[in-house]
Amino acid sequence: MSLAETIPHKLQSRIDHIIDNVTPNPWLSEQQKQDYIGKIKVLLKQKNAVLIAHYYVDDELQALAEQTGGYVSDSLDMANFGAKHPAETLVVCGVRFMGETAKILSPEKTVIMPTLEAECSLDLGCPVDEFSQFCDQYPDHEVVVYANTSVEVKARADWIVTSSNAVQIIQHLMAQGKKIIWGPDRHLGQYINNKTGANMILWQGHCVVHDEFKLYELEQLMKKYPDAEVLVHPESPESVIAQADFVGSTKQIIAAGKASKADTLIIATDYGLFYKMSQTVPDKRLIPAPTGGKSATCKSCAHCPWMAMNTLVNLYETLRDTKNVVEVDEQTRQKALVPLNRMLDFSYQQGILTAGDA
Repeated sequence: MSLAETIPHKLQSRIDHIIDNVTPNPWLSEQQKQDYIGKIKVLLKQKNAVLIAHYYVDDELQALAEQTGGYVSDSLDMANFGAKHPAETLVVCGVRFMGETAKILSPEKTVIMPTLEAECSLDLGCPVDEFSQFCDQYPDHEVVVYANTSVEVKARADWIVTSSNAVQIIQHLMAQGKKIIWGPDRHLGQYINNKTGANMILWQGHCVVHDEFKLYELEQLMKKYPDAEVLVHPESPESVIAQADFVGSTKQIIAAGKASKADTLIIATDYGLFYKMSQTVPDKRLIPAPTGGKSATCKSCAHCPWMAMNTLVNLYETLRDTKNVVEVDEQTRQKALVPLNRMLDFSYQQGILTAGDA
């Protein structure tokens, strides 16, 4: 097996161990929740801070971001919002690479997170030293990486892409006759290969949430709801994508749900998106695609365990103490900014919507 296969495979047991040992959320009564929310709102004003939450964190954090003039979106859109917002401090509710992305675009601002231990299996499964060694085997290839990577891996790349603009960027590189290395998500990479015929060399990482969606159980669910439309994120397995009525990014799934004439939507992405989906299509039945059943049991059960590590308690403590500060080496940041700006410039020139596309 190649490095692209052996490294993610070797790291899987470590990733599983980390998931198995994630600290459960503290239980809070409704009164305790309201107390924390009130204190957080005061601290946001006192510290000239804005709360920016990912679609996949718990509902109460997304609601709090909306209530306080913050923002709920995907990782790149979160970072763009933070860069344009006048707040001196960005409070990022999500996983660690999202805080890093915000820091890449806002080096002059303080970026803090409820916890720095919230990881991502795509990030963990693509360590920079091994990925660089893999890339070095193909010196005539362009290195294209997904936004769900560390700042160090971004700095090693020629291009950074999101799930909305990846197909167009790969087509652009193909038109130039470029050979391409893709990392880290194998399912998204295969989806792009199938759409473009690119024949990219794929790093074999995966998202622990989307990798668990199961074809057999999905087919059974589709039989139960024959009029439902199936909306799938492209980090899902190829067999699940093949059943989709629509394939797209988080924000694209929301838009597709709004445009759909179906009364029932089966959705294959993190359950956290249902908060925004319910706001957008309150009259539709929303059903999560199955992650377990006869063919398998689930670890994530359609909700990222690391996203769930963001809580009202550690959000309050982070704001109170200004801790969990995201630090990014300046030289590495400058290197990562090059492929990030390359993606942004291309997308603006092509009229591709880059906000809300991870």
